[in-house]
Amino acid sequence: MSEQVRMIDVGTALDWIHNDEVVIVDVREADEYAAVHIAGSHLLPLSEFDAARMPDVPAGKKLLLHCRSANRCGMAAALLLQSGYSGEINRLSGGILAWLQAGAPTVSETD
Repeated sequence: MSEQVRMIDVGTALDWIHNDEVVIVDVREADEYAAVHIAGSHLLPLSEFDAARMPDVPAGKKLLLHCRSANRCGMAAALLLQSGYSGEINRLSGGILAWLQAGAPTVSETD
């Protein structure tokens, strides 16, 4: 994978969220997102992934992709690179499973 792509841990992601310096894109499917997701994350399922539909990442903010276990976000990162995306791409190591295991906060559509 490109040097543009980095794996980050849950603690780093939580720091970025706390400091309001991250745009989170969840590439899981809509039903997975509805069941549990990181508050404020944007849903862009890998099955219909289109770099043109990526949310804006303002200057000074980081892009964080995540999925269930960190596999699909790797494919999404590759698609972003192929589309010519030039910014840094961060992937959540272990995905939402690691997030849940760490006890990090989540929301669901039923909350």
